[in-house]
Amino acid sequence: MQFQQLQYFVAVAETRHFTRAAELVHVAQPSLSQQIKALERELGADLFLRARGNITLTDAGEALLPLARRILADADTARHEVQELAQLRGGRVRLGATPSLCTGLLPDVLRTFHDRYPGIQLLIEESGSHDLVRELARGALDLALIVLPLPPASPALTTVELLREDLVVVSAPEATVPGRGRGGVRIADLEGERLVMFRHGYDLRELTVAACRSAGFEPSFAVEGGEMDAVLGFVRAGLGVAVVPRMVAARSGRGLRVTPLAKPGLHRTIALAHRSDVAPPRAARELQRMLLER
Repeated sequence: MQFQQLQYFVAVAETRHFTRAAELVHVAQPSLSQQIKALERELGADLFLRARGNITLTDAGEALLPLARRILADADTARHEVQELAQLRGGRVRLGATPSLCTGLLPDVLRTFHDRYPGIQLLIEESGSHDLVRELARGALDLALIVLPLPPASPALTTVELLREDLVVVSAPEATVPGRGRGGVRIADLEGERLVMFRHGYDLRELTVAACRSAGFEPSFAVEGGEMDAVLGFVRAGLGVAVVPRMVAARSGRGLRVTPLAKPGLHRTIALAHRSDVAPPRAARELQRMLLER
């Protein structure tokens, strides 16, 4: 099995077309087809079902695809690490983070990192923890800031707890604060309130909804489906209240009233994660150190 054959296989699997795949990897189509056939002979199984105008993966092809992607991603990571210049003057870091962390935690850390290592390219993937775990597993990220606990059946990841963050309630300045006068908003005070809710797959959505159900009620949504900036904008417009991380509220609090949750409150644990079987590149390790020492 040759590395080049895996590149060709992934190209065909992603384009579902031999000619377009050949153009993608800059090789003649007959050469690509010959290499795919050689790979199939080596593996002893057909990887594609070939019908005129319709290329689909066989069961063997479906099994090989995630492994091939991981091998190619690992090779790409190795290439970039070897090419890094001395004294961290070159290279890249592929960092994943949830949208709330991109808003609250990362700007100051990344500014410091960039000032110290201006030659290192920062590639940021903004998504939910579940998606970031998948991206780490397939080798598309070097590091990710995720919310613990990990999803069930997660791949082998090394995690280091970074911080435990309080959640707060944000509302429009002219709106009545739920449970006003009690020294903070209780989860029970949110019953009957119109919540501005994040999209499905958002860690904050799952945490808030679970807390409401534990308090014995089903939350009501004024609007749902937004990312962090949209949710804050809808709250400012007076559409409802939202539960957000304290760091986000502190950074984006203009035009918002911020009210703490009454004890015991709600918290989330943020961790820095990377694949257990692959050490992060040199530049990523330096960013990891800065995040842990911030």
